[in-house]
Amino acid sequence: MGEIFVVVEHRKGEVREITYQLFWKANELCQKLSHTLTAVLLGGKNEPFLDEIKERADKVIVFEDERVKHFNGDFYKELLVRLIQEHRPFLTLIGHTPWGMDFAPSLSIKTGYPLATDCVDILVENGRPRAVRQIYTGKIFSRVAFKDSEGYLVTVRSGAFPIDKAGEHKGEVVKKDLPEDLPEARRQFMAFEDTGAGAIDITQADLLVSIGRGVGEADKVPIMQELADAMGAVLSCSRPVVDKNWLPKYHQVGTSGKSVKPKVYLAFGISGAFQHVAGISGAGCVIAVNKDKKAPIFRVADYGVVEDLFKVAEALKGKMG
Repeated sequence: MGEIFVVVEHRKGEVREITYQLFWKANELCQKLSHTLTAVLLGGKNEPFLDEIKERADKVIVFEDERVKHFNGDFYKELLVRLIQEHRPFLTLIGHTPWGMDFAPSLSIKTGYPLATDCVDILVENGRPRAVRQIYTGKIFSRVAFKDSEGYLVTVRSGAFPIDKAGEHKGEVVKKDLPEDLPEARRQFMAFEDTGAGAIDITQADLLVSIGRGVGEADKVPIMQELADAMGAVLSCSRPVVDKNWLPKYHQVGTSGKSVKPKVYLAFGISGAFQHVAGISGAGCVIAVNKDKKAPIFRVADYGVVEDLFKVAEALKGKMG
């Protein structure tokens, strides 16, 4: 029986959603391969989310120390190298996030395990993993083979898998102390600044009216704000709108913005790049309006309207009256 590692990502006392997505996929693979699902948690003393993790893994290896309460790539790399050398896991799953990409490449070099990044799926064929990645801006899915190795490292794109709890687990907790010979970190945590914080919190909205570059010009944004106000919704957007300074950063949905879970997500003039789609994976119902019938957003939408977005917006405002 082998082992699959999931590296737990957390921030400000909460587990990040990417970790739950990794657990979901790791559970599926462990069921097929009869492997043990092991969570690796680096955190401070008595982290409040340990019980949540125990319900998602067969075993939880915990390093409790104030030095790793906040993320530090130097410590993560050194501790994971030692764990991997000790346990020899078949797979180590890491979020494709600023955290993961900070230490995953150096972890690959230190362990000698091959690394596949930004993966949207992981398959196993003839006892070896295959990583599925998107190329050509998401138009094509490629299946990537690894060189022969004792173990493999994979970083997974946010939104690739569900966050639902999968399988029945009562994880055994194995607590470890930081090694005495652990090298000093070259970096030090100072403070966490949420650059997406602002006057509104799009993550708490039940209804989002979201706009993309399809609105055309900055002077068209107030039209969509009027629609959002009439519907009792919150206005959000894709990255190009923020890049053009049409709306502040805290309106942005996507991997470089906010992940949202509204009951209804109305996407106007949004093409549907994978970075944006990852941010709406938790939406209850996605309704897309775009005059390009081949826009990728229609692949994930529950309902689609191929029409000029302003015609649809005016029609909706008329119904609100």
